Parts: sequence; C-alpha cells; structure tokens
Amino acid sequence: MNKYESVIIINPNLDEEAVKAIQDKFTGLINKNGKVESIEEMGKRKLAYTIKKNTEGIYLNIHFEAKPESIAELERVYRITDDVLKFIVVKLD
Repeated sequence: MNKYESVIIINPNLDEEAVKAIQDKFTGLINKNGKVESIEEMGKRKLAYTIKKNTEGIYLNIHFEAKPESIAELERVYRITDDVLKFIVVKLD
C-alpha cells in the first residue's frame, strides 16, 4: 500500500453536520481498501478564484494509505459528490 494525501474543497454553505457526513463518507470509502491516518479540517478559506459561484470553501486534508487501484474509485466518488468543489490526490514518497 502507498501513502497518499488528498485535499478536498467543500461547499462553504454546508453546516457542520453535512461536512461531518461528507468526511465520514470519504473515510469509510478509504477504509474499505486502506487506512486513514489523519484528517485535518482546515476550515473555511477564501478561494483564489470563483468555483461554481463560490468565493470561499471548506478545506479538508486527508492523509491515508491505500492500494493504487482504489484511487480511481475515490476520485470518481469525489467527482459525483455535488458538494465537492475541487479535489486533488497526491502520492507521497
């Protein structure tokens, strides 16, 4: 298993329960084929440019271990989740 870092920008109009639900959804998906090491909620921040008519976003930083073939499924779920504005998954050395 490889180590990865994922940064997700979530819709800023969500309440804390909805953010927690999204966080649980993604940690559950990662834990199926790997292990979440840490989650850092960095809070609401101003975006460099407007994304889907939003000027702010809630940032989540997830460090995890997973099999390389499970990353495609994780990114697919990021794409179809309406409240995810942007995401990136990076393999760590």
